[in-house]
Amino acid sequence: MIRIAMAGALGRMGRTILGMAAKDKNIRITGALEQADRSEIGADIGPFLGSAPIGTALSSDIQRVLQETDVLIDFTHFSATAGNLAAAVRAGTGYVVGTTALPEGVLKKIKAASKKIPIVQSPNMSIGVNLLFRLAEIAAQALDESYDMELMEIHHRNKKDAPSGTAMKLLEVVAAARGKNIKKDAVFGREGDVGARPRGEIGSFALRGGDVVGDHTLYFFGDGERIELTHKASSRDAFAKGALTAAKFIAKRKSGLYDMSQVLGIV
Repeated sequence: MIRIAMAGALGRMGRTILGMAAKDKNIRITGALEQADRSEIGADIGPFLGSAPIGTALSSDIQRVLQETDVLIDFTHFSATAGNLAAAVRAGTGYVVGTTALPEGVLKKIKAASKKIPIVQSPNMSIGVNLLFRLAEIAAQALDESYDMELMEIHHRNKKDAPSGTAMKLLEVVAAARGKNIKKDAVFGREGDVGARPRGEIGSFALRGGDVVGDHTLYFFGDGERIELTHKASSRDAFAKGALTAAKFIAKRKSGLYDMSQVLGIV
C-alpha cells in the first residue's frame, strides 16, 4: 500500500488524481493539501471528488501530513514548489512534481534535493505525450534543416502560462536533436514585416480558448510534403494515471531524479 498526499488538492489536476487514487486498492490517500486561507480546510476531501467521505480532511499543515506519507504529488503554482520540495526533503518522502513553468532556480533545487529523496519531475505525465517527445527527437534527427519546424499548442482559456510546459519540453527536445539553442533559434509568435523565414528557425505558437485540455502539434514542413506529430488530450485522466504511476515508481526508491520516459520505460 502506497500512501500519497496531494498538494493542490482542489485544483483540476488535484481532484482528478485524488479521484483516481481513491479507486486504486494499492493507494491510500493520507493528505489533501491546500492554502491555509481556503474556507474548505478541515472538510473531508471525499465530497469534493464526488464520493462519500474517505476519512482524509483538507489541510494546510504539510509537515504534519508528510509524517505519514510515502509520496507527495505536487501540481500547484510554481511559486509553491520550493516550499513543498523543502517539506518533502525534511520528511524524507518521495516527490512527484508536474507543475509547469518552473524557474531555473527551482529546477536547480529539485536536482539538489534528488540526492536525498526520489523525485519524478515532468511537465507532462501522460504516456502519449512522452512517446511524442521520443518521436519528435527521432524526426528532428532524421530530417535536415530543409524541413522547417513549427510547433502549435492549444489550451483552455484559464491556462496562465504560455508556452505550455509540454510545448517547452518539445522545443528543448527538437532543439537538442538539431544542435540548436532555444534562446537564439526559437521564435514565439510572429507579427509585422518579419521577412522570409530563416533556415533553422523554430516557431512556437500558443492558442487559448474554451475548455481544451491540451493539444500539441509539431510540424516539419518540407518542399512538396509535411509531417505532423500530434497529441490531443480529451481529459486529464491520462495525466493523473501517469502521476500515480510515477508515485508507485519512486515509492520504494531512496533517491534520484527521474523523468517520465524512465517511469514508463520509453527509450
